[in-house]
Amino acid sequence: MAYDFKALNAHIKETEEWLQREFTGIRTGRATPQILDNVKPEIYGALTPIQQVASVTIEDARTLRILPWDKSITKNIEKAIIDADLGVGVGSDDQGVRVSFPELTAERRGMLQKLAKDRLEQARITLRGHRTDAMKELEASEKEGGMGQDDLKRYKEELQKLIDKGNEGLEAIGKKKEVEIEN
Repeated sequence: MAYDFKALNAHIKETEEWLQREFTGIRTGRATPQILDNVKPEIYGALTPIQQVASVTIEDARTLRILPWDKSITKNIEKAIIDADLGVGVGSDDQGVRVSFPELTAERRGMLQKLAKDRLEQARITLRGHRTDAMKELEASEKEGGMGQDDLKRYKEELQKLIDKGNEGLEAIGKKKEVEIEN
């Protein structure tokens, strides 16, 4: 019986996507609209993502411009961004909301790098858990007589190669974020 690694590949991809989402929430000195993904102002009685009620554009390297489609919700958007405590400056005018990203201090960069490393380690731990689960499945299949010792050994090696490749992907994502924080 051949072991199917589709589920493991899906878990590896899921973990990489999770890490990407976590890293978008870690603010660097540059303006990125993704930092607002988790900000949900109360609009007409419901918590709504900003992207659904306004256009978000990058004005310059350290400024975002939010132009609500309904000008009456400008204050709600401004309040939600302030309440999210993203470490950004927020101001509104007759057009919409302006979000300013201050320069990062060396201390703040260090804190962000530590946070990024923590998220990377969480992703690695998740991958190790998936590897353990797959190993248990393989060993259970071998005990039930579904495969021989040689097959078990070969599948374990293939499993480890997939996990190593997944870890390399996570490392690449981590390095990219680290460079982004440094600049």
